[in-house]
Amino acid sequence: MTTTSGTDTFRAARDLLLKHGQDYDTAFREFHWPELDEFNWALDWFDVIAQRETNADRPALWIVEEDGTEGRWTFPELADRSNRVANWLRELGVRRGDRIILMLGNQVELWESMLAAMKLGAVVIPASTLLAAADLRDRVDRGKGKHVIAGPKEAAKFADVPGEYTRIVVGEFAGWHSFADAYQRSGAFTADGVTKATDPLLLYFTSGTTAQPKLVEHTHASYPAGHLSTMYWIGLEPGDVHLNISSPGWAKHAWSNIFAPWNAEATVFLFNYTRFDASRLLAEMARCGVSSFCAPPTVWRMLIQADLSQLSTPPRKVVGAGEPLNPEVIEQVQRAWGVTIRDGYGQTETTVQVANTPGATIKPGSMGRPLPGYAIELVDPVTGQPGTDGEICIDLARRPLGLMVGYRDDEERNAEAMRGGYYHTGDVGSKDADGYITYVGRTDDVFKASDYRISPFELESVLIEHEAVAEAAVVPSPDPVRLAVPKAYVVLAAGWEPNAATAKSIMEHAKEVLAPYKRIRRLEFTELPKTISGKIRRVELRGKEDEQYADPDARPEGEFREDD
Repeated sequence: MTTTSGTDTFRAARDLLLKHGQDYDTAFREFHWPELDEFNWALDWFDVIAQRETNADRPALWIVEEDGTEGRWTFPELADRSNRVANWLRELGVRRGDRIILMLGNQVELWESMLAAMKLGAVVIPASTLLAAADLRDRVDRGKGKHVIAGPKEAAKFADVPGEYTRIVVGEFAGWHSFADAYQRSGAFTADGVTKATDPLLLYFTSGTTAQPKLVEHTHASYPAGHLSTMYWIGLEPGDVHLNISSPGWAKHAWSNIFAPWNAEATVFLFNYTRFDASRLLAEMARCGVSSFCAPPTVWRMLIQADLSQLSTPPRKVVGAGEPLNPEVIEQVQRAWGVTIRDGYGQTETTVQVANTPGATIKPGSMGRPLPGYAIELVDPVTGQPGTDGEICIDLARRPLGLMVGYRDDEERNAEAMRGGYYHTGDVGSKDADGYITYVGRTDDVFKASDYRISPFELESVLIEHEAVAEAAVVPSPDPVRLAVPKAYVVLAAGWEPNAATAKSIMEHAKEVLAPYKRIRRLEFTELPKTISGKIRRVELRGKEDEQYADPDARPEGEFREDD
């Protein structure tokens, strides 16, 4: 009797998606999530592909530093190095189920630690290097962190974080174990037991748009195997050199800097800059042959301010995620590179759910169709019934592998998110006759003005078409007659002055394009508040408006109005 291993089942699902990479209809119809019982992605997938002859010399990881130095590590090298780290961590007391706070930048030790933790069956709590001591106390307390791996600057922050946790530093820091000692250990690793696909692997603290971050729990299946959908969206194939701009500590880093590329046996490429330089980035992309590129809208908006034509051989696979991309950005990249940026939609709680996939027809303004393995419904918030408009939800009767277990230690929040047989994303969309979904906004960002429903994203997309606008955020501003009117907070492009003439020009542009009830009635020039993962905090701007207009006769300094 023959049995099918987790590796074989996973590979079969992956190969089907590679085979039908340009054929959405077939992929969606024929793909089924792999049925995994015992599965450890680092041991059963990464170490296995590291032994393939085609990967013997292929870099799994390629990091270029700002000073021009670079490091390349092949699949076999990373398999060996992560084995040594796993053996050393075991010596230090790391056990199956222990939680490791991983607080490193884009350096090889981060990838080694991730693979080593998986091999040990430990749970990783990714942490941004931007976190402060208060955030870290929360990771240790609510996250029950037993071990910490950090750089010297980050290690210093733990002086104000009490707890009995193992302290490991990449570099030197007094009183902490030196990560470099790991490389003296054996390159042969033996697991202490089996890893169930349902065992916990990752615990993400969300980016903090609420007072207390949620703890999103993923398993050895939900992110490693769940990111088959992300691989398919990007269009990654063996041999690709994939650059994803994302900071360690956030889910998108795991999406496109670990799981999706290595699922495809592609190279993860990083350019490690301290300050964004579009020209230098484009130069490194050209020199290193980047074939696939993913960036958040903020980076795309900065790139179109530069000369995109300096990249003579642009990547053929370009995608954007984090927030919806404005049509103007997509059009400028299309003109310069001859390729279309394809939007992808997902959350920390999931892998990519909805996207414009390779080879499929792209409808302007739409973020695409549900990915293979995802059953998406737009649920009416009043009736709870699916339709063509409503909250973007996942049908739990056909639960995808890429959905989180839930919010750790928060049954009330879980019940709310999973109510009525659906996982509720909190985002609103509309669907056309062909199944294409257009993003409208967060349920708490959409607002009413003169009894009309306003989508901030729609107005922001119009504003960014104006040459003076680098970024924009639209929120409701209290109004005694209309209840609320749309107000734009604008970040100016280089060379523009924040004065009445500029405000008038932007407002007139919006007036020409938008219906009267959608027009921008007020405008203010300012920097936009963002989470440390780069998302605009519209909730903060809404609060600012409520505070500024507590007195209905008040008028904030620096605000320009349509009727001025």
